[in-house]
Amino acid sequence: MPELKRRIKLIRPRMQLKLIGCFVGLTAVALLLQNVLMGRALERAAADLEAAPPELIEGLPDIQLRALLFGILFVLPIVVSFGVLLTFRVAGPVHRFEQFLARVARGEQVEACRIRRDDELHSLCEAINAATSEERARAAERESRAAVAKSAHAASAPTDAPIDTPIDTPIDTEVGEDEVALRV
Repeated sequence: MPELKRRIKLIRPRMQLKLIGCFVGLTAVALLLQNVLMGRALERAAADLEAAPPELIEGLPDIQLRALLFGILFVLPIVVSFGVLLTFRVAGPVHRFEQFLARVARGEQVEACRIRRDDELHSLCEAINAATSEERARAAERESRAAVAKSAHAASAPTDAPIDTPIDTPIDTEVGEDEVALRV
């Protein structure tokens, strides 16, 4: 079985971008929540220290902001990258299923549906193959009959005679009524 290679960057851009947006949104909320909780913990720790310098307490918002920006600049690109890679494992098979079923509906598909080894939805692929097996068998039979008919037609057609070669049977001969009756 030949290895199926991905040729386009986003297979189902709308679906993939929605999922990646959800990943990014959840990550941003998690980073923000982590930052707020860390800030509160630092404020409490500084308040508990009796000898905490006021510069430390005043600098906490800047420390929190830098930590949040670092998290956003570092973590979100990683989340987007993993989101793209993970959505390919679902979007790719969905795209192939749509193409496969459209070809089956047109009567063009003969082979079974296949997806990459690392993709998700293998059980759905097997179910689609089982559901379309009869239609694919009919399409294969039609294809086979068409190939046989084409080869029979090619074999029966004279290929070495030029088109302007006269036919041996005269067309303009007179035929009597008796002969016409015999020919019919």
